[in-house]
Amino acid sequence: MEDIQLIQKLQKILNDDLHSIGNALLSGGLDKIENYKYLVGQAHTIQKTLQEISNLLQPKEQKNEQGTVIDLGQARTRSST
Repeated sequence: MEDIQLIQKLQKILNDDLHSIGNALLSGGLDKIENYKYLVGQAHTIQKTLQEISNLLQPKEQKNEQGTVIDLGQARTRSST
């Protein structure tokens, strides 16, 4: 299995899990606040993992080590009189 196929399969599993958690939260079938907090934590972790995977798949932006020079027009100098 190629790397990209493995990543896509992992993303599908995580999205399916997130969908299941969402359904459980929306159905109102949770009897304890601890269960609610646990599922919210799970959903947050899955969302963060999916975002990190997405960030890794995006091409990196080239950083200019020298910075950017902005021309603000003619420099004003004080005249000594």
